[in-house]
Amino acid sequence: MNLTSDPIMIFGGTASKHLAEQIAACIGEPLGKVVLNRFSDGEFQPSFEQTVRGRVVYIVQSTFPPADNLFELLLMVDAAKRASAKRIVAVMPYFGFARQDRKDKPRVSIGAKLVANMLSTAGVDWIMTMDLHADQIQGFFEVPVDHLYASDIFVPYLKQLNLPELLMAAPDTGGTKRANAYSKYFGVDMAICYKQRKVANQIERMTVIGDVKGKDVVLLDDLVDTAGTLTKAADMMTDLGARSVRALCTHAILSGDACERVERSSLVELVVADTIPIDPAKLARTNKVKQLSVAPLFARVIQSERAHESISSHFIFA
Repeated sequence: MNLTSDPIMIFGGTASKHLAEQIAACIGEPLGKVVLNRFSDGEFQPSFEQTVRGRVVYIVQSTFPPADNLFELLLMVDAAKRASAKRIVAVMPYFGFARQDRKDKPRVSIGAKLVANMLSTAGVDWIMTMDLHADQIQGFFEVPVDHLYASDIFVPYLKQLNLPELLMAAPDTGGTKRANAYSKYFGVDMAICYKQRKVANQIERMTVIGDVKGKDVVLLDDLVDTAGTLTKAADMMTDLGARSVRALCTHAILSGDACERVERSSLVELVVADTIPIDPAKLARTNKVKQLSVAPLFARVIQSERAHESISSHFIFA
């Protein structure tokens, strides 16, 4: 691999500083120096403390709430563009507002498209992200998008568990494609939870399609927010005779009482990626959450992109 083709610099936003440090360490590059200047009224301004002229700049920042994280990324992209960076890559392990990918009722915005427009306007040349809530969000951009999958870290983890009666499950119909990909890879059956909602984050009714009796069920989802759907599905499958139920979710938002719900549920464990840092205070509420690092995967893809090589080999399956 020719790693001298493009000089690069890696910077981390406030929300993803730790992950950026890990990615830089895996590549063997120092993390770039950036300072976030804050004003008394709450306004802020990021400043690169070293030249980026002629460099390929990677800015690592997940855009989970608050919206300041997204705006900080936009300002950093704009600053790099105005400082004559050769190319600007926004590394967004978690792409916020991805659930707003369509108009599901009248008079609402398509937030994911708006975010894509803002990033393009700011001057981004490339997007690198992981497990988008909807694959079609890639089409919202007019620049290349490297869409990575957490299966690269979840599959090896599942293999080492060596579960004798493995069964893949989707906590809702929207996750059927993901569960099907895993079930085909492992050569096992799958189950689907069908849920009905009246309002967001509140489930009215749920049923399970498929036989889970005596199975080691693995629930798969792109994110876990309030954990209401996930824990309800786990409890229902346990009631239906599942031998064990665990969950693999890429993005751990874990808002509100999510950790308490996980702890009270029949889940054996909730395995998540570190695309979003988890508040230690939240982790103290449960012993069931396990985080796996995506830094090595992002580092390998950055090295491949730097050497103008295909990244297809980095995917176990799409």
